[in-house]
Amino acid sequence: MALSGYLPDFLLTRLDYLANLARKHSLWPMPFATACCGIELMATAASRYDIARFGSEAMRFSPRQCDVMIVAGRVAMKMVPVMQRIWLQMPEPKWCISMGACASSGGVFDTYCVVQGIDRFLPVDVYVPGCPPRPEQLIRSVLDLQEKIQKTGTIDAREFGDRTAYEGPTALAKELAPEETIVAPGDFTTATRLRVPLN
Repeated sequence: MALSGYLPDFLLTRLDYLANLARKHSLWPMPFATACCGIELMATAASRYDIARFGSEAMRFSPRQCDVMIVAGRVAMKMVPVMQRIWLQMPEPKWCISMGACASSGGVFDTYCVVQGIDRFLPVDVYVPGCPPRPEQLIRSVLDLQEKIQKTGTIDAREFGDRTAYEGPTALAKELAPEETIVAPGDFTTATRLRVPLN
């Protein structure tokens, strides 16, 4: 049941402000670092740049404890299901930062096996350009994300009620109708993974 039915608007607005203030200063990143951008991501957490000043130092490697995914580096097609599974395991509200040219557009890897922008598979909130981007750029993206959180979040998740269509990742495999499927003939009686041979 929504809180808006019980509380006056001015009080609800104040609660939204306080909830967003807490959210924006306690971002827990989920690092998905696959290449050289990951080194810059590590440098951001080190003492020289100290991302802890902005409340984002608690990098967790369990998606159920994170609320912002930082995809740093190139993503191969084989990694997409893993990346999507991690994204789906993260609780709402959650955000995504695409760090570097490879994650944002494929970079110099214009090949069939490298994803040409992770926004085809994940909803990205902030793009960080560069190859690789400097730690200051990642800090700037965290500050931009904090501004977005402060403006858009609500304590009772009213912003999600405005959605008319699913915005999350989509399945890579397409379900085919039974008449469209092709069954390859074969002799599976000698398959090594079967414990009991078929007769």
